[in-house]
Amino acid sequence: MNPAGYQVAWLFPGQGSQAVGMGKDLLESSAAAREVFARADAALADQGDAVPLSKLILEGPEDQLTLTANAQPALVTMSAAVLAALREKYPTLPTPRFAAGHSLGEYSALVAAGALSLEDAVRVVRARGRAMQGAVPAGEGAMAAIMGVDSSRLESICREVAEENDAEGKPFGTVSCANFNAPGQIVIAGTARAIARVSERVGEEKGKAIPLKVSAPFHCALMAPAAAALKAELEKVTIHPLTFPVVANVDARPNTDPGRVKELLVRQVDGAVRWEQAVRLMHMEGISHAIEIGPGKVLAGLGRRIAKEMKILSVGDVASVAALADFFAPPPAPPEPAS
Repeated sequence: MNPAGYQVAWLFPGQGSQAVGMGKDLLESSAAAREVFARADAALADQGDAVPLSKLILEGPEDQLTLTANAQPALVTMSAAVLAALREKYPTLPTPRFAAGHSLGEYSALVAAGALSLEDAVRVVRARGRAMQGAVPAGEGAMAAIMGVDSSRLESICREVAEENDAEGKPFGTVSCANFNAPGQIVIAGTARAIARVSERVGEEKGKAIPLKVSAPFHCALMAPAAAALKAELEKVTIHPLTFPVVANVDARPNTDPGRVKELLVRQVDGAVRWEQAVRLMHMEGISHAIEIGPGKVLAGLGRRIAKEMKILSVGDVASVAALADFFAPPPAPPEPAS
């Protein structure tokens, strides 16, 4: 596997990539993937689930799968199952130079690196999802994708609005950049009033703000209660040595120190996801090929905008697992010069 010796990274998608029926064909063809689903079901059996996680993933309903407390363990399970199917089909699949996951995907990356067991990961992210959902009353928070305003200017606008009062003298409230996804695509999070005000300011500067359908304002200071709850949950689990570096969301730096994993995960909850910086770092370190392991193709799309020279294959079903062999095929030899 990888006979050309490419420098490879593994990428794991975050919340929003879930879909009812994901992994169905893999479960039919891969014993390793089936084992992952069975382990996740067993780990959550004492969580009071009326429906096993695997049944929810395969059959829905969609409105239940998209609930934060369900989507998060479902995505970790799906990514782990895809990786298990890859390792089953390609026993010589090489260890990546780096792994990284977008927000929730960082847990999938840590499972892949051996730092977290699958069982601990699904239990922790179930608690994480519930804490994030409950941190802010429904309707009080919001998120929006901003285009056409550079990051430094947008950060300035957010700081200004967070210190502003409206015409009645009431503060707009918390707002900050939550996801640095790719050039020209930044997500902001905060109170609904502050998001509306920043969106207005962005429009005045010829940018565009698109409200996002989310259940809570993730990755901003309003998530501080969720960060505290996650810290308590993480105290129950053991972090094992990492078999390869995982690039953390909060600082976009590779980490191999198991002693820092919990701190980085806690900081991630109310800190910004620095995905663009993470991908740039890996590309600068020589990564030429990356595998997006899990449902959807969101990270491949962002990667093309961040480092267009990096080749990214999205692997989430039987056909894309099979396509990995061609993805790692050596480049064709240059033609012989004419004599």
